[in-house]
Amino acid sequence: MNFLASPAQLRASLLRWSLVCVPLCLLLGFLSGKASVSGPDNPWFAALVKPAAYPPPLVFPLVWSTLYVMMGLALAMVIAARGARGRTVAAGAFAVQFALNLAWSPVFFGGHHITGGLIVIGLLDLALIATIFFFRRIRPLAAWLLVPYLVWVLFATYLNWAFLEANPALDGAEAPAAVERFEI
Repeated sequence: MNFLASPAQLRASLLRWSLVCVPLCLLLGFLSGKASVSGPDNPWFAALVKPAAYPPPLVFPLVWSTLYVMMGLALAMVIAARGARGRTVAAGAFAVQFALNLAWSPVFFGGHHITGGLIVIGLLDLALIATIFFFRRIRPLAAWLLVPYLVWVLFATYLNWAFLEANPALDGAEAPAAVERFEI
């Protein structure tokens, strides 16, 4: 009998890919948020009327860190599935949705474009659903790891829409200069 890889080799491959994908997802997510000054420290965002469903600010870094770890593990599972048909398409779909994920903070927080953010996150919703579909064909567990991410992104889509409804005049507006903060 001719085996492509032993179970130990498959586990080692998954571990190696996880050691690359998980930190990379975390790092890129962190850099995207940091570069666009996302969150409550952003003066423009602080001036927005928050929707009733808006969670406490501490929730966001905890949830996103967990989701980025799960995304990295899911990606590692798919990449480590050598010889699986559709692996390249699945990885490509992941790259598209992840690029949209990383683009949302600079558009919404950095550019102060609530409508632009809604467009980006709407495209992210669709790309993420496609990614889950492609991941399911290769590793069903990898697809399931992305389901909490999809739920959170759908919730974030609602929040983005609610921000637009509550703050139409601040869509694309500059931050009030009096609120700007500088750290030394």
